[in-house]
Amino acid sequence: MFGISESGYHYQAPLATENAEIADWLLRLTTANMRWGFGLCCLYLRNVKGFVWNHKRVYRIYRELKLNLRIKSKRRIKRGKPEALSVPTAINQVWSMDFMSDSLTDGRLLRTFNVLDDYNREGLCIEVDLSLPSAR
Repeated sequence: MFGISESGYHYQAPLATENAEIADWLLRLTTANMRWGFGLCCLYLRNVKGFVWNHKRVYRIYRELKLNLRIKSKRRIKRGKPEALSVPTAINQVWSMDFMSDSLTDGRLLRTFNVLDDYNREGLCIEVDLSLPSAR
């Protein structure tokens, strides 16, 4: 009546029972281990349980069951407006310190330690040496 053979109409896929078994295993694994995604489930079924199901087939069933884990967005820290930098009003109120380095032509490092006054931007001290340990 429909133009197809009777044997084709009554055909049952032989893998349907295996698909149900895969779905059962996936549901058991994801309920027992809530943070397991597809990769861990598939590796567990293959390496621990010894099933030889194709990973593409397992993934198809995994998606049909809608077991995909949602991707959490990164939590951002809410910060207020940044405070304005304080502007010094007199000499010797605020100093800044900094290390700088450069290399000589023979490859040795030349380090400098700079101390600046922020009010008039005067260099108070510049210490230059090949080595500036913290104790110094």
